Amino acid sequence: MIRIALIGYGKMGKTIEKIIAERYPDMQVVLKIGSSNMQDFTTENLQKVDIAIEFSRPESAYKNVLKCFEANIPVVCGTTGWYDELNIVKQLCIDKKNTLLYGTNFSVGVNIFFELNKKLAQLMQHKSYEAKIDEIHHLQKLDKPSGTAVSLANDLIVNNNNYKNWSLDNSSLASELAVYAHREDNVPGTHTITYQNNIDKIEITHTAFSREGFADGAILASRWLVGKVGYFEMKDVLAL
Repeated sequence: MIRIALIGYGKMGKTIEKIIAERYPDMQVVLKIGSSNMQDFTTENLQKVDIAIEFSRPESAYKNVLKCFEANIPVVCGTTGWYDELNIVKQLCIDKKNTLLYGTNFSVGVNIFFELNKKLAQLMQHKSYEAKIDEIHHLQKLDKPSGTAVSLANDLIVNNNNYKNWSLDNSSLASELAVYAHREDNVPGTHTITYQNNIDKIEITHTAFSREGFADGAILASRWLVGKVGYFEMKDVLAL
């Protein structure tokens, strides 16, 4: 039996709990930590689990992951918007031989989409095409742009010499990739990469229909992570 701690008991945490109960008889959620019971988030309680799945808030993720490290518990973390601290955590994980699997998006489809984005960026070096990224999320989404959009933008820049950095919502510089963040009611997540000139347009889009894809991917990652040491990403789980 794989014993799970859910660090962050919001919509994602509850979806993960539901899927585990319905589909994974060899897994059990034994610890749930939310804003109402932070007193239970102790080293003693963490040491009763095999792995922690962390979906909280940008201002909480850093200390939550460190607390799991202190208890020597592997962490699957999907909280976005704390990128400066994430680099510190990565290095601590490697130096202290802890275990962390981080992802801006755990959906299997999105991670395949990441690879398509890289390949398309390599092909679209023709300077007549202007690239942009649009993302749409629900109104409760805390970070802007989404972590998935940030990953897509960074991967595009690495693989396309026409762009040096990205900016939110607009850019007057040809070397800056524009990322547009839209917030609408009841949208789990849609991401579109567009290349356009005055002749034609090429687009690739990923549309999520529910949170279940993200949750199921996080569960898949947690099963894969048991017994491993080091820093990993979803591409390691899926061998991409």
